Amino acid sequence: MNTSRRSFLATAGGTAAFTALSASRVRGANDTIRIGSIGLGGRGMGSADWFSKIKGVEITHLCDADSSTLDRAKKKYPNAKASQDLRKVIEDKDVDAVIVSTCNHWHVLASVWACQAGKDVYVEKPISHNIWEGRKLVEAARKYNRIVQGGTQQRSDDLQTEIKAFLDEGTIGKIKYARLNRFGMRGSIGKRDKPLVPPKTVDYNLWLGPAKDEPIYRDKFHYDWHWDWNAGNGELGNWGPHILDDCRNVVFRDRVKLPKRVISGGGRFLWDDAGTTPNTQFYYIETDEVPVVMAVHNLPRKAGQRADDIYMRRKTNGFLVIECEGGYYTGGRGGGAAYDADGKKIKGFNGDGGGKHAENFIKAVRSRNRAEQNAEIEEIHYSSAWCHLGNISYRLGAEYEREKAEAAIKGFQPWNDMLGDFHAHLDANGIDPAKADIKLGAALDIDAEKETFVGGGATPEALALLRREYREGFAVPENV
Repeated sequence: MNTSRRSFLATAGGTAAFTALSASRVRGANDTIRIGSIGLGGRGMGSADWFSKIKGVEITHLCDADSSTLDRAKKKYPNAKASQDLRKVIEDKDVDAVIVSTCNHWHVLASVWACQAGKDVYVEKPISHNIWEGRKLVEAARKYNRIVQGGTQQRSDDLQTEIKAFLDEGTIGKIKYARLNRFGMRGSIGKRDKPLVPPKTVDYNLWLGPAKDEPIYRDKFHYDWHWDWNAGNGELGNWGPHILDDCRNVVFRDRVKLPKRVISGGGRFLWDDAGTTPNTQFYYIETDEVPVVMAVHNLPRKAGQRADDIYMRRKTNGFLVIECEGGYYTGGRGGGAAYDADGKKIKGFNGDGGGKHAENFIKAVRSRNRAEQNAEIEEIHYSSAWCHLGNISYRLGAEYEREKAEAAIKGFQPWNDMLGDFHAHLDANGIDPAKADIKLGAALDIDAEKETFVGGGATPEALALLRREYREGFAVPENV
């Protein structure tokens, strides 16, 4: 199928004039906002539930490439139109906005098509599968004057504003660095001898969309695509967009768009499964302001235990630890606390995890003022890009040596501490680092304005990973 803007709008029964008219329409407080929900797994149904509870909003269209998933959703929204083809939802003149909760590889193309067809978009994290296409979504939002919101709902939690204000007061001194953690157990996804045959209920061509048509060797078709580079972005691209977005919003207040330099490493240990993304990762992010280190541990705290790992220096598995000259803050979704240098609690913080994020999007849809958005697409593009940069470094990795890794970031003890945590995590799970396939990623210098690599790390292999090859008929366009 030809998916150029002109042919798509023609197929959709629309024109450029239709798009302009939709973009200029300001909806009144009493107008119903009609939502098409695309992707109806756990996250998609959760988002649909958020929006369906907002006064003046109706879920009118449902879409999923798996007809069995679509049938389940239809039971909850019996009056909604249903289709396996997202193009039919996007082209429908009765749809005002779409929720894109598909697999990661579909996020940008579905959202760009929606912008071209005059729809507003709420798109789940990561908002892109790669950095280049994330910028294309921002360009589409601007060109068609659409309201496009990222699904990092914690941006709508007052908790973040309170933490910012507290840090600005200087009660615990100047920020020295941020330590981020994603400690959560995952299991093996299996490894089949013969490729998995997609369920008969799945329109596999539509499920694949932009992704390569490659054999699948994991046991389950759904969800475990997260751990395959073809469709997913690993744990750094799964939980990372939330955690790194928290850091950008609280520590940097969005002043830092992209890092100056990154380096990552780790590996996929123990499972010997079909996954291609790491289950244990370490990541360094250099900025002009505050350095950031992040650890991802998907193995248990200790072999044989059913418990997530813990960040022992602060005895927490909180996502965000902000180390300051006179104390620190540590917290996760919905709450946290600040401590002085002796570990005495100074102040507690409570939040709701961003329960009003959907309402924030609808408010902007009605006003047509993107400045009202808490997670406007360009800022969330940057947060997703921080995740992609770490993964690119990892994917370019060479054989790991601890001494070489320590020397990669000189004079910064938190980096050495994180490498120590990495080795402790391996040891707790009975993994001999001398026998494990550990990667030390490439050090990458970044031109933030051009969103590309510079210097010695700007190799053809690195530059190629800023984007991807698309299947014919499902390419994100160069000119949106």
